[in-house]
Amino acid sequence: MNKLQIQGGWEQGKSRLKQAYANLTDNDLLYEEGKDQELVGKLKSKLGKSEEEIRKIIEG
Repeated sequence: MNKLQIQGGWEQGKSRLKQAYANLTDNDLLYEEGKDQELVGKLKSKLGKSEEEIRKIIEG
């Protein structure tokens, strides 16, 4: 899958996610360069959304 294109950087992306989904923890939002798919998979499981939906949320 393609690399995440996060507008404004990960800190802004993380902030958007925390505002929209209060059940997300800092551990859920740990992001390491090159591990995009791992983050998307974790969020899919936690939020019950599709990969496409998760990518749209993260990429803003």
